[in-house]
Amino acid sequence: MEACIDRLEADDSVWVGVLTANTEGHKSPVFCAGADLKALSAGGQSLSTERGGFAGFVYRERVKPIIAAVDGLATAGGCEIVLAADMVIATSRSSFGLAEVKRNLIAGAGGLFRLPRAIGRAVAMEVILTGEPLSVDRAFALGLVNQVVAPGEEIAAAMALAEKIALSAPMAVAASRRVILASAYSTDQELIALTNKEFAPILRSEDTKEGLTAFIEKRAPQWKGR
Repeated sequence: MEACIDRLEADDSVWVGVLTANTEGHKSPVFCAGADLKALSAGGQSLSTERGGFAGFVYRERVKPIIAAVDGLATAGGCEIVLAADMVIATSRSSFGLAEVKRNLIAGAGGLFRLPRAIGRAVAMEVILTGEPLSVDRAFALGLVNQVVAPGEEIAAAMALAEKIALSAPMAVAASRRVILASAYSTDQELIALTNKEFAPILRSEDTKEGLTAFIEKRAPQWKGR
């Protein structure tokens, strides 16, 4: 997956990514169940990379937002992949869990700190310490999932959301995303400083001039990403 993120980040014609799995035709689909425990028990090859962590994705720094389109069970490392995405579209038969404690393991790819940020400490404690999954309805109510759709509609819904985001200025989207992510661990004073730091180059950019001109001329802006 790290190579896919590299291509996404390098492609100036693409401003939003969609991450999904092929579950078509499966009655009990699995979006991703994480690492192969048999291979792990046998000391098999690592599924992590130096830059990206598990799957080359969970810790991979990036500029562009990614939407996870989930159909089915996302557990263990699969749930941690979802937590590393920026937004989540999930089908009505999806669920999310971190079941590592049932095998005397821990969620080592970001789940232990990202899940509490996403759904709150108390519920995250329940999910992680019991190893029981969250239903999609509860995940939606807690804010982990943006939209719940019928099976087979997740990719179209994710693409529709991506297209809406792509209408916005890419520089402003990237800057806003950085501040939002930093809000999970920074003080208000640090976030004020970061917001001001992000704002200054945007005000001087070609896209800001284009956005204001397009507003005055009552037309759609043509973003250049600079």
